[in-house]
Amino acid sequence: MDPKSLLEAGGTILLLAIVFAESGILAGFFLPGDSLLFTAGLLASKGVFNLPVILVGCFVAAVAGDQVGYLFGRRVGPAVFRRPNSRLFSQANVERARVFFDAHGPKTVVLARFIPVVRTFTPVVAGVGRMDYRTFVVYNVVGGFLWAVGLTMLGYVLGAKVPGIERYLLATVLVIGAVSFIPVIRELWKLRTQRTTGTSKP
Repeated sequence: MDPKSLLEAGGTILLLAIVFAESGILAGFFLPGDSLLFTAGLLASKGVFNLPVILVGCFVAAVAGDQVGYLFGRRVGPAVFRRPNSRLFSQANVERARVFFDAHGPKTVVLARFIPVVRTFTPVVAGVGRMDYRTFVVYNVVGGFLWAVGLTMLGYVLGAKVPGIERYLLATVLVIGAVSFIPVIRELWKLRTQRTTGTSKP
């Protein structure tokens, strides 16, 4: 899926719809949000998009998408997990989600924004685990801003400063995707170290 061709064909409305869907509607997990945000910023530097409009629009769409995902998980999730136990549909998994989001919810909501697929399911799982709603809203706004505004502005700045960067769009998007995993890997390593240290104590 070529993000440049997709955006040129669908315009601002399609961009906002994809950002919203990928942020919290389960059916949108396969959509290329990262590359579209970056490409939208790049195209804005060439005058194809209105930068303030897509910045505000993508931020609102990202936050709204996560809110919908959270409310879906909170209202529908418990009924689904009350079905006869299986590896997925079990009360034990609900309890694990609750414990996890009590301990790591804020950073998870922010970091998940930068991981394809994970960002779609995180707000739903946060809702199922009944993460404190006010806390979720705060970190949803923070994560939505860093992701939607940050990636779009990165595309805009590079598009304005680096001549011909659109010829290397795919490689640039792949690099951005790889870099976005660094804080996630760092957090996973810290958790693993903490668990190892904890289990080693008498």
